[in-house]
Amino acid sequence: MRCTGVILAGGEAARFDGQPKGLERVGGTRVIDRVALALASASDSLLLVANDPLADGWLPGVRTEPDVRTGAGALGGIHAALVRAGTAVLVVAWDMPFVPGELLRLLRSIGEAGADVALPAGLSRRGVEPLSAYYSPACIAPIERALDRGDRHIVSFFDDVRVATLPLETVARHGDPARLFMNVNTPSDLALAERHASTPDAGDRRPEAPR
Repeated sequence: MRCTGVILAGGEAARFDGQPKGLERVGGTRVIDRVALALASASDSLLLVANDPLADGWLPGVRTEPDVRTGAGALGGIHAALVRAGTAVLVVAWDMPFVPGELLRLLRSIGEAGADVALPAGLSRRGVEPLSAYYSPACIAPIERALDRGDRHIVSFFDDVRVATLPLETVARHGDPARLFMNVNTPSDLALAERHASTPDAGDRRPEAPR
């Protein structure tokens, strides 16, 4: 089974004065590059899903595709990832600098064992992290049905597919979940991420070389 690593470059970066937040640097490396390296270590190829007209130049050598359904938020990004890739996908939002490749490889193995969605438990209000997860092509039709009825909630289709959630205690073996899944949305987030990147225990959250 092939699996594509997809960087989801969504959002308008309004809190960064309109600048693409994934191009900010954490620990001297652009966030988008950190995400790409983690995904490359867990997938067979890479894809960037972005609607910005300048996105083609962000990751030279990586195919860039826009959303299939515009204005559908993060759920539309996952839909575009699956449709554009034509394979199962591992998706990571481009503003998450500390998701480790080892965790992504574990999610892929869970998905390939029979789950349509494999995602880690987290500390968010949802209790799971759907923007750092595995999705199979079987999710396409359920996502489209959700979008057709106007439901853009990212978990809106989960009742129609097989979902496996990695327990929080297992996730925590890869690092502090609060850091693993932090988003760089604001300048203060960027400053916090920089502090995290420079701490002695940040080794398990640095980008990994491709396999």
